[in-house]
Amino acid sequence: MIAQFALMAVVVVAGFRPPGWPEEASLVRVAFGLVLVVAGTVFAVWASRELGRALTPFPKPRPTGLVTSGPFAVVRHPIYFGLLGVFAGYGLLTGIGALALTGVLAGLWVGKARVEERLLADVYPDYEAYCDRVRWRIAPFVY
Repeated sequence: MIAQFALMAVVVVAGFRPPGWPEEASLVRVAFGLVLVVAGTVFAVWASRELGRALTPFPKPRPTGLVTSGPFAVVRHPIYFGLLGVFAGYGLLTGIGALALTGVLAGLWVGKARVEERLLADVYPDYEAYCDRVRWRIAPFVY
């Protein structure tokens, strides 16, 4: 958990450091970055609200009931998906370093999601059936 917040801070700081983006095609890059930031924020907030009291930054789940509705009907870890959109968009807006570090953050969240899923399966006997219904762990049609 500490590593994820530290890495998120590093991504933000990297956006203020060179190298930046070349000026060519900047309008398209900026527009796409803004769309990712807004859409990612909306998706992550929606997922957070859907979790309600079960929301925690720690891998161990709170036994408040398995949430399978809303964005959780599309991907099993929608907050990570939304935040990856936010950080990828931020990287497109600010610089190559922030975008590259977003890839590292994605790797960290993949590992954390695997740990969370083992813990969720221990707490909720129907978690495996949920995983069978919702194939995508973090990104629809990708992973």
